[in-house]
Amino acid sequence: MNRDYPLERVRNFGIIAHIDAGKTTVSERILYYTGMSHKIGEVHDGTTVTDWMEQERERGITITAAAITCFWNPTYMGTDTSIKQRFNIIDTPGHIDFTAEVKRSLRVLDGAVVVFDGVAGVEPQSETNWRYADEGAVPRICFINKLDRMGASFERSYKSILDRLNKNAVRMQIPMGSEENFSGVIDLLKMKAFYFEGEMGNKIREEEIPAEYMEDAKKYRAELIEKIVEHDDALMSAYLEGKEPSLADLKKTMRKAVLAVKLIPVFTGSALKNKGVQLVLDAVVDYLPSPLEAPPIEGIDPKTGDKITRAPSDEAPFSALAFKLQTDPFVGQLVFFRVYSGTIEAGTYIYNATTGDKERLGRIVRLQADKREEVKKVYAGEIAAAVGLKTAKTSHTFCDENNPIILDPIKFAEPVVSLRIEPKTKADQEKMGMALKKLSDEDPTFRITSNPETMETIISGMGELHLEIMVDRMKREFAVEANVGKPQVAYRETITTAAEAEHKYIKQSGGKGQYGHVKLTIKPLEKLEEGKKIPKNVKRYDHFEFIDSIKGGVIPQEFIPAVEKGVKEAMDRGIVAGFKLVDISCELTFGSYHDVDSSEIAYKIAGSQAFQEAAKRAKPVILEPIMKVEVVVPEKFMGDVTGSLSSKRGQIEGMEDRGMLKVIRAMVPLSEMFGYTTQLRSMSEGRGSSTMEFDHYDIVPKNVEAEIAAARA
Repeated sequence: MNRDYPLERVRNFGIIAHIDAGKTTVSERILYYTGMSHKIGEVHDGTTVTDWMEQERERGITITAAAITCFWNPTYMGTDTSIKQRFNIIDTPGHIDFTAEVKRSLRVLDGAVVVFDGVAGVEPQSETNWRYADEGAVPRICFINKLDRMGASFERSYKSILDRLNKNAVRMQIPMGSEENFSGVIDLLKMKAFYFEGEMGNKIREEEIPAEYMEDAKKYRAELIEKIVEHDDALMSAYLEGKEPSLADLKKTMRKAVLAVKLIPVFTGSALKNKGVQLVLDAVVDYLPSPLEAPPIEGIDPKTGDKITRAPSDEAPFSALAFKLQTDPFVGQLVFFRVYSGTIEAGTYIYNATTGDKERLGRIVRLQADKREEVKKVYAGEIAAAVGLKTAKTSHTFCDENNPIILDPIKFAEPVVSLRIEPKTKADQEKMGMALKKLSDEDPTFRITSNPETMETIISGMGELHLEIMVDRMKREFAVEANVGKPQVAYRETITTAAEAEHKYIKQSGGKGQYGHVKLTIKPLEKLEEGKKIPKNVKRYDHFEFIDSIKGGVIPQEFIPAVEKGVKEAMDRGIVAGFKLVDISCELTFGSYHDVDSSEIAYKIAGSQAFQEAAKRAKPVILEPIMKVEVVVPEKFMGDVTGSLSSKRGQIEGMEDRGMLKVIRAMVPLSEMFGYTTQLRSMSEGRGSSTMEFDHYDIVPKNVEAEIAAARA
């Protein structure tokens, strides 16, 4: 059985944006124009295909990334279906609390369509998503949406992309009219005007450019061509000699520059009014990469630790990355995976290089949001979901057992908000543990811990809405009723200077005793320099490093992992107020052992005690999450808003105009921001809005630290 679509005609891309920029509306148009749905679903009606969860339809927001496969015949090919393309699309959430969905999706996609609100331009989550795309060097296309809205401005939104995201964004189109007069777009490469007619804008009419737009079109086309020819020496020379490059040469050079993330094409339209979406799909074909053009995936050989690569080919050894888990009410757990090389068939065994387990791959399905299409085989460059895998988790690598590789795991942000949760009844108690485990398997930013002293269960996540949705999902999907406490800030602790301590754990109780003796040096963890190799005696984790500097076997090698385990347990308990310690480098420098009495438990206790003693001497401090806050209000409320943010220990970072409104950007501690939306409404007569996302951890002022420690006592 051969692949039904050649790899060069496959595009794996995501649709990413700030909340309410119209991303799901764009996805629904794509499904309609590609023939995958015969009726356009609308977010405001709760009828969309990609927002299929009950909570998504009720709230009108995207919570989970939805994968869809569809097929597109470029409009410029007319009726020629020989170039029909397969699109594997992921529609991602825009709300900051679900940012992990964007991060993991961008990790396995080759390109992205970034949607912007034509009124607001670049918004906070646009910047975060852009940063994730930069981290993965993902080629992008921009779509400035909602040009039909009151206050929309293509030029203002385009300028915000240049100022806040990337200077290499280039206009591919300009709009004809705006707000209620928005009628179509001008393609600057073809120098033609496009109108979208028919019931759903599915009839595209190509005309000459109206006289009133010709001057602007010529000016912006000259700018565009100059930007493109900079990326090809031969074209540049010809252009400087006064020769106009052909359309084919311009598109070819543009494609090369987009794949190298050196140019970012900008398109425009209104998805709700069915204008411009088809031309964005043409641009996906023209400028975004096929899996063949994505760089070979890098990984580690688990046997040698050396870096190895896998080329995007069906003939190469099989390798794939699990990037998402989803509980399906009909088939159980689905494991979404991206195949980077080779092929895999249903009914065969799949090797998990991360765990070393082998599992039978019962069924493979392709997803249409919440609908499934069963397939027998998946090929390099494809995205599918496996049914029936028991031990697979997000970031696990599947590969050929004889050619093992471990791909880089996806790194997720740490949760910043937590709350206490308890089951309402005895029956709920049994089901709650299972429900929470399934939800945390699905979402790596949703964590569960238990307080051993109070026996309370604590759930942690990216924000109040994130935890609210999780508790709601537990109730609806798993029929578990629970009582929850108030949201709490996920504080951390760290040290600010180096210190050392020595501890001997000796216990004699008749018969065999216990003996463990260690000396530790701790210091603040330094950032790992790019490309720097980690020495063999160093174990590096997120926020922690353990260095084994024992010489001459003064502690037998088998007891050293026990020391590390004791240190980690002490870090979890904290020093100042019982919060987890982070960003520490711990070096085991000396110790001794007893032939008879030394044991793992003795070294674990000695390691834990020595660490606590050293940490107390290392000037420990409490860290708090600092949030990047953006408030949009009418000008007359600006003074009240800046005053209230300053009173919350906020630092105002900047202000700007957005149409008739003022935008205030600030850094504010999370602890001061609970319930802020309600305060802002009353402060601005209901006309203000705010967004907030985690930015970094910072040291808590001494007076606040005393309050936090007292509250924990």
